[in-house]
Amino acid sequence: MKIASLGIKNYRLLKNFSIDLEDELSLIVGKNNTGKTSLLTVMNKFLNGSDKTLFSFDDFNIDLKSQIKELVEGDEVDPKGFIPVGIKMKLLIKYNDTDNLGNLNRIMMDLDPDHYYVMLGFDYTMNHDYLLKLREDFEAFKIKEEVKKGINGNYIGKDIFHYLKNNLEEYFSSSRKSILCDKEGEVVLKEDAEETQKIEIIDLDREKISLKNIINFQYIRAERDISNKEIDKTLSLQTSKIYEKSEATDEQNEQIEKFKDTLGDSDAKLSLIYMDLFKDTIDKVSQFGGITKGDSEISIESTLQHRDLLKGNTTVMYAHGEHKFPEVYNGLGYMNLISIIFEIEIKLQEFKRTINDKPADINLLFIEEPEAHTHPQMQYVFINNIKNLLKEGIIRKDGSKKLQYIISTHSSHIVAESDFSDIRYLKRTGESSVIAKELKSLEAEYEEAGEEKNYRFLKQYLTLNKAELFFADKAILVEGDTERILLPAMMKKLDQELEENPLLSQNVSIVEVGAHSKVFEKFIDFIGLKKCLIITDIDSYYEKTIYEEDGVTPQRHNNGNEKIKSIPCPTTDPNCTNTANYSLSFFHNDHTEIEYFTDLSFGWKILRKNRLKKWVSNRKGYVLLAYQTLENGYGARSFEDSFFSINRDFIINPDNQFKSLTAKYLAKYIKGEIDEFEFAEKSIRSKPSFAIEILLNSEEDEAGNQFINWNIPSYIKEGLTWLKEN
Repeated sequence: MKIASLGIKNYRLLKNFSIDLEDELSLIVGKNNTGKTSLLTVMNKFLNGSDKTLFSFDDFNIDLKSQIKELVEGDEVDPKGFIPVGIKMKLLIKYNDTDNLGNLNRIMMDLDPDHYYVMLGFDYTMNHDYLLKLREDFEAFKIKEEVKKGINGNYIGKDIFHYLKNNLEEYFSSSRKSILCDKEGEVVLKEDAEETQKIEIIDLDREKISLKNIINFQYIRAERDISNKEIDKTLSLQTSKIYEKSEATDEQNEQIEKFKDTLGDSDAKLSLIYMDLFKDTIDKVSQFGGITKGDSEISIESTLQHRDLLKGNTTVMYAHGEHKFPEVYNGLGYMNLISIIFEIEIKLQEFKRTINDKPADINLLFIEEPEAHTHPQMQYVFINNIKNLLKEGIIRKDGSKKLQYIISTHSSHIVAESDFSDIRYLKRTGESSVIAKELKSLEAEYEEAGEEKNYRFLKQYLTLNKAELFFADKAILVEGDTERILLPAMMKKLDQELEENPLLSQNVSIVEVGAHSKVFEKFIDFIGLKKCLIITDIDSYYEKTIYEEDGVTPQRHNNGNEKIKSIPCPTTDPNCTNTANYSLSFFHNDHTEIEYFTDLSFGWKILRKNRLKKWVSNRKGYVLLAYQTLENGYGARSFEDSFFSINRDFIINPDNQFKSLTAKYLAKYIKGEIDEFEFAEKSIRSKPSFAIEILLNSEEDEAGNQFINWNIPSYIKEGLTWLKEN
């Protein structure tokens, strides 16, 4: 038995939100402010919260607030067809033939043996009667506000939002129900139509049905009480909680009885010591006498309580060689990791319950941002071991229960070590809502396009290298090491020139993708990057027929076709005809002719997908392909070619050392015997080394401006400037 999916309406950013859950781990990822914490809090409020303090008005989605304002201040609403407004959650439970249905059968709506779903609804809503009451009460409130304005001309009247913040519970109430759904887990009639369409339900409150034996929801928040101050003993206090929970389960009776017996022996020995230790005090008390003999005779005895003994009387130590140190000597990362394990153990004991109190049918644990304070290697360790720790589930002598768990994270390292099928990506779809997307749907897009190999490459690449893309607002995709190494310096250089919206202060990921940027095009759209800059080479060339030694007769293949050779060239070479860059061709409707790309103005290079999911030019688009353009009358073919053409003085400066450049060709370039194109094609022994040497030879002026002695190729500068803008 498990929670197969859940739907949430009108809670903060979760306006019309649904998410499917895996049998075991569901990994929730997304950028900041995409509803990950809201998902945790709304589940906890509905499943564990008090009916009287469930929600505040600030929990309402902004569109819901506007809807309520219109309902209160607008025309009267016909009660017929009115659907109660508020925050709602639906849980879809899936069970199978092997599950014990003793608890679930009270809320089943369909006894068909082929039906394996139960739908639960949780609402915090206002019905039509209370809407009428709100309209009436608010009218009276407005009259009082007008009186206050008349007395004090500077008084600012309070609106409906202010009124509801202070009076919400008078008009909104909670309810729980079981809702009829079909064999696929879908509500029989349209969503939210139970009240108007008379969908069959069971009112759980009216029937006095408790859900505690069906669903047990526990969580570990990101704000853990972890510090390494010497006065704090967070881990040690957690050991006492673990003991309390273990004792409550009666699963460790033998060890607990030994503990109690040992304390009893200690009590007897300590009581004898106390008699001597406090003898003088006891004698003084006895001298005061009383009404009868013995009234003021006391004894001081040891009464060690096993439940309290561990609190403040244990210290978690960690080993370092032959020495041991207390927990506060450890780093926050290790303390956080250990604390999570302790917290998980406490929650497992709570799930386990006592021997006479069986575990719930569904046990769901939510762990929020386990990466807090931990460095990348520890994050790898955590996610690699958490499945092994939790897959054992809830172990009891009378049988075990499976555990379902959700982990929310901002860590690209945790994502990189997780299965793609476990990932649920939360994506903003506007100012007031988010959606949850499965990587399975992205896989389906690639399969539909016949690009299964591209999806496998993407999956492997993101898992092994750049899962940080999941959390980026903007991204730069580059072909090779040279651009990847130099881009941070170029971004810094541009920020020095254009101070507004500094790139280095934005959430930008730089990802090296080789010649495979087109493989990422569906992923770019899937995660909803605000902007993506693809920096690539134009790779211009022309074709040349290969002749026999006579220079007249063309060489031919076995099929009779002439042998053709592709010759790299600058775009300004009169012979230049085409680009060999497949990504340029892919994003620009299969164009390969060099004239098309050299004539393309900047605005036409910005792209977005149309309704047919084809990339088209659009000035409001979110993808820009930046490639070499005409600069000082020269059309470069590659980054190196372009860099040389505008930084000749920097390269030939005898004070600058470029060991990555072949001395022979550098000498020819200095003498003017070869041009930038030939120099770029022949001189570079190692592109990464060349990029590093550019940085090593960079200079800084007195004002602190860096990289002042070389220039950024115009096509990259143009692209970065576009990326800066919001």
